[in-house]
Amino acid sequence: MTFFDDYRIDSMEDLITLIDEVGFVPFFENDIEGFSIEEHMAPGHWYNDGDNGFWDAWEWKDPVIKKAKCAYGKFYKGKAMYISSKWFSDFANYRRDGYDFDARYNDGLASHDDKILYELLEGNVPILSKALKRLGNYGKNGRKGFDSSITRLQKQCYVVISGFRYATDKEGNEYGWGIAEYSTPEEMMGRRFTEKVYKRTPEESYERLLKHFRKILPGVDDKWLKKVIG
Repeated sequence: MTFFDDYRIDSMEDLITLIDEVGFVPFFENDIEGFSIEEHMAPGHWYNDGDNGFWDAWEWKDPVIKKAKCAYGKFYKGKAMYISSKWFSDFANYRRDGYDFDARYNDGLASHDDKILYELLEGNVPILSKALKRLGNYGKNGRKGFDSSITRLQKQCYVVISGFRYATDKEGNEYGWGIAEYSTPEEMMGRRFTEKVYKRTPEESYERLLKHFRKILPGVDDKWLKKVIG
């Protein structure tokens, strides 16, 4: 399957199949035409008003992450993307440049602010964003820079979104926007990730990724593919 096949995502199962087959699925429309869920979502499944009885792509996030056992986070230009477990270890290896977080910090490649947040998160995974902010005293009268640090840690593949939780009313019905739950790939994926992430050199992972993107995005100039890889 490539992203230029003529298809529509009609169900959560369709989306899981897409993630498994192509490996990388951005949530939003982006610089590469056709390379997103948004552009392939069937009518009624992008923003669902609740009247047609179907879930939409936003409500699918939590069950898709769990059923597909995939990584989800702000991996592409600060926006969300699903990455299958098959490909995430190579992607993380390249994005991390072969470093675990402690080694990155010790070599002066990570900020002290990022270290504080990463260690708070790592010691309490999985943790909801609201709880993480409270734990680190992030807010108007406290520590600054939460959004920048958590986005950077996702981009570098040290942090993933492991699910979403919803507020419930008195009858137990969920409502509102889902609250992100954060984890580390090591915790969320376990040995499927830890035994593979540093198996190759970052350069070897890069070549594997580029070859794969050429396959799923045929005809797209390498300069755009390299931007996705990062």
